[in-house]
Amino acid sequence: MTSSTVFDRAFTDAWIRRFAASVAATQQELTALDQAAGDGDFGSNLGSGLTSSLRLLDEAPDGDPADASVPLTVTATAFLDSVGGTSGPMFGLLFQRMATAVQEAGPALTTAALSTGTRDGLEVIQRVGEATEGDKTLVDALAPAAEALGGCAADVLPDAALALAAEGAWVGVRNTALLRARRGRASYIGDRASGVPDPGAVGIGLLFASARGGVSELRPLLAELPPHEPV
Repeated sequence: MTSSTVFDRAFTDAWIRRFAASVAATQQELTALDQAAGDGDFGSNLGSGLTSSLRLLDEAPDGDPADASVPLTVTATAFLDSVGGTSGPMFGLLFQRMATAVQEAGPALTTAALSTGTRDGLEVIQRVGEATEGDKTLVDALAPAAEALGGCAADVLPDAALALAAEGAWVGVRNTALLRARRGRASYIGDRASGVPDPGAVGIGLLFASARGGVSELRPLLAELPPHEPV
């Protein structure tokens, strides 16, 4: 398999910037989801973390242009240092583990590093957040994304692998609408959150979808999706 894409610092930088643009474009929808299933601050918290990430990216010193880990490290720092709420630190831990995996395998982004980083991020989020699949949290989108990445053949390039991760994540997002929350703010409001996708899971969907292109509206992505088959 061949591609003209270079999976370097510019690639991950553009990925984070598209993620920020996707969150900004869908922030009202994210807020509406969180008002129905939580306390309504998820969209603003996620947007705040990404605004800080962009500022730090703009201020980051020049370095090895091949080092794809730098934007992930910067974004992890922004979320861990400045984002409140429950989901903000969880996103920070995910970016941190992804950055570490890329650093260890790098300097370029690889599908294997993405798989390792996403799996490690899922594990630490489950440990810290004490959440498992079925609890109606971002884990329900991150777990199928990690599964998709882990199932990729050795010759699957990172952009294609991320697209498969996004597909799995969005199916997980849709499934959260069928769950009763057992963790997080939504667990306190019971059936009021029934039928509402988990906002944190939606954030995971936006993250992986933004690797290839921006998202301007959530509604089409929350519609019925085809069954997901692991790679």
